[in-house]
Amino acid sequence: MTIRTRTLGTTGPQVSALGLGCMGMSPMYGDVDRKESIATIHAALEAGVTLLDTGDFYAMGHNEMLIGEALRAAPAARREQALLSVKFGALRGPGGEWSGYDGRPAAVKNFAAYSLQRLGVDHIDVYRIARLDPDVPIEETVGAIAELIEQGYVRHVGLSEVGAETIRRAAATAPVSDLQIEYALISRGIEEEVLPTTRELGISITAYGVLSRGLISGHFSADRQLAANDFRAYSPRFQDGNLQHNLTLVEALRKIAEQKGVTVAQIAIAWVLAQGEDIVPLVGARTRERLAESLGALDVVLDADELRAIEDAVPADAAAGERYPAAQMTHLGSK
Repeated sequence: MTIRTRTLGTTGPQVSALGLGCMGMSPMYGDVDRKESIATIHAALEAGVTLLDTGDFYAMGHNEMLIGEALRAAPAARREQALLSVKFGALRGPGGEWSGYDGRPAAVKNFAAYSLQRLGVDHIDVYRIARLDPDVPIEETVGAIAELIEQGYVRHVGLSEVGAETIRRAAATAPVSDLQIEYALISRGIEEEVLPTTRELGISITAYGVLSRGLISGHFSADRQLAANDFRAYSPRFQDGNLQHNLTLVEALRKIAEQKGVTVAQIAIAWVLAQGEDIVPLVGARTRERLAESLGALDVVLDADELRAIEDAVPADAAAGERYPAAQMTHLGSK
């Protein structure tokens, strides 16, 4: 297996064709194993993965501290190859509750100061607000990131979960390297307006949720019991009725994967990889075993007939249920 590289937009860095999304290594999908999480980050770096993605609000700083610990323990050469993508702006309470987003310039710089400390680095490679703050113009938020770039604390501007209008306004303020947004076989909403806009402007996509939080990994079963601290226990696509429908899509995908001699997860990731050189999938592997499976997708080549068969088996808009609970859907940018 050879890890290919892709470039984040026309202004961003060159990164591995697959990135590692580290959110699941904090208690977002149930309990976690810190030792295995660090070993998985080290295995990713050893395999040639360069892009590590996190958010300062993932378990209230836990995820950044975890990555910082992993980087400190990694060989110098591997540590230096790591490129950090950080989301900021989500507000949490001491009980874990969500309370909105803050994109004010002073807050942007405050968030960055704490992230640099927790990560143990002198700069962040790609910095982005997690969701649009409806009370702060995107120009002000991006302008603050641009100032951090001038000061050497950040390398590139990123965006997250915003629509075409906001992308254009942000790009008119400062060069934007990429947009992080959910994109998977069963989450294809970006194809109508967002993806054409980013391609017009030379902005890449870092695609999260490529396995839809494990739903289309081939490893999730209808009788699986989810812990109370697992996001999926409240996610519409994992609820009774919706889950059963969605797992029938997985079984249709499994038949194609078996004919190809690969796993369901590998064919789902390979489909995202095949959508364009400007798309970098983030895999949320929490163990070395799952990481190895995901990296195997880099060797899966899909021809036109196979891509057509995959999309016939799992048509756009075929999934039952929204990506997030209703209260969180209101924070996803449609403009």
